[in-house]
Amino acid sequence: MSTAMDRTRIEHDLLGDREVPADALYGVHTLRALENFMISGTPISRYTELVSALAYVKQAAAVANHELGLLDNQRCAAIVQACEEIQHGRHHEQFVVDAIQGGAGTSTNMNANEVIANRALEILGHRRGQYEYLHPLEHVNLSQSTNDVYPSALKVALHFAVARLRRGMEVLSGEFGAKATEFADVLKMGRTQLQDAVPMTLGQEFGTFAVMINEDSARLREALVLISEINLGGTAIGTGLNAHPDYAAKVCAELRRITGLELSTAADLVEATQDVGALVQLSGVLKRTAVKLSKICNDLRLLSSGPRVGLGEITLPTVQAGSSIMPGKVNPVIPEVVSQIAFEVIGNDITITMAAEAGQLQLNAFEPIIAHSLFKSLNHLTGGCDALARLCVPGIAANVEYLRSNVQRSIGLVTALNPHIGYEAATRLAADALSSGQAVADLAVSQGLLSPEELASILNPVTLAYASRPSAAREIM
Repeated sequence: MSTAMDRTRIEHDLLGDREVPADALYGVHTLRALENFMISGTPISRYTELVSALAYVKQAAAVANHELGLLDNQRCAAIVQACEEIQHGRHHEQFVVDAIQGGAGTSTNMNANEVIANRALEILGHRRGQYEYLHPLEHVNLSQSTNDVYPSALKVALHFAVARLRRGMEVLSGEFGAKATEFADVLKMGRTQLQDAVPMTLGQEFGTFAVMINEDSARLREALVLISEINLGGTAIGTGLNAHPDYAAKVCAELRRITGLELSTAADLVEATQDVGALVQLSGVLKRTAVKLSKICNDLRLLSSGPRVGLGEITLPTVQAGSSIMPGKVNPVIPEVVSQIAFEVIGNDITITMAAEAGQLQLNAFEPIIAHSLFKSLNHLTGGCDALARLCVPGIAANVEYLRSNVQRSIGLVTALNPHIGYEAATRLAADALSSGQAVADLAVSQGLLSPEELASILNPVTLAYASRPSAAREIM
């Protein structure tokens, strides 16, 4: 029969002794953080890229310390093996502290130190908690501070998370591009201020969506350049206290090697330790991406509205029943959820802005909420792109004949007559068509403004849609 001693082990910190679950890889510092920060209910393990990035940083530090003669072969090898296991997805459930925490990320760093140390102890043949053989702070955290580990790991993790989002955006852009090709010869009326404007094709409209997404993907790639600069080696405030003079260069080189990222050590480590401007910049680009995606989703909802008494130009795929009271009703739920993601991302950007502004003196204590907000934005935007690409865009259908008839009936066609009959005559013609309900073309002929042949040439809808590219119009025709 097991006893309480079998189920726990005693660990010590500056506040005294505590019982830690015997099977836990984490230790006393993590235990206190669990008790202090019951805030969001989101453990850092939820952000797998951050957990893996912490392991990359700790592995690079161990190798750099070993090369400098500060860490022996056996301890270095055990730490490296433990870190590699974490990078491959093992032990993530042991990263239990809340993502929102005081201490500028100290609890996250302590959690990583303890998990890696206790796993390394097992690799060396010792029991968890036997820190006299390998210590979380003396060995795993050697030459480091939370203040250079946490922001550096965060930047590594953001590289991975942004890459995942950009892959999702690429897939979504491809789906819109495929629809642009499919709808290349589908005529419709363009609109400004929700009023009829001039003809275009549905392919042009969907092609624009693809371009918008590609532009934001490029902006994300640019933002990654700013978060490639790390402050490892700066330790507490950027002065490098307690680190070997060659440590910063060696740890950055090793981190570049094992992550494959083009990382560099900041020229001024004091500045880099307190400044989170690169994270603000990234958040701004995520907000831009969210706004664009929501605008696209608003357009999809408008274009598919009805289906009988709205615009009804396109039909979105049916993915679920739309009402508990109205039989047969179908709602645009995928565009709706993506817009809600956008609202959240905009709110996250405000949080990040305020947290960055509130940083004081040599350290920003609020990086945990910045990290939490950035990962929420990245994860949810990635999910939104995936939902649009899988469940919405591929199944969109055009109501071709309805679109074509709208072009023929639209007052907007009169705009094409301006160069031929003048603005005043065109305005009167539009007013007559609107009041009488007759087509613009019929009125232009009956009023003797243009001959039928002239109208046929001027008002060819395909030519109008590609007015600036006659060769494209010829291809469609």
